[in-house]
Amino acid sequence: MTHLVQDGNEGTKAIESFDPDLIITDVMMPFKSGIEIIHYARKNKPDTPIIVLSSLGEEEKIVLEAFNLGVADFIPKPFNPNELAIRVKRIIR
Repeated sequence: MTHLVQDGNEGTKAIESFDPDLIITDVMMPFKSGIEIIHYARKNKPDTPIIVLSSLGEEEKIVLEAFNLGVADFIPKPFNPNELAIRVKRIIR
């Protein structure tokens, strides 16, 4: 089942309410950033793989922080939906 959220607050509530097989988050979101979502997920669902989406122009240190927090993959935006699907399949196998 897929759960789509509109902002960081909804993201933390979804992580709280469900046991996700995978989390896909953007770095820049309203209310809470993707980095905050990653911190929350690592604290509450430490084994859940995470894919981070981000614009190419965003700070490299943000991406490095995401990898240091244990994200499974990073995909720059704009991205190819087929590439995202392949990476999701690879991670959840």
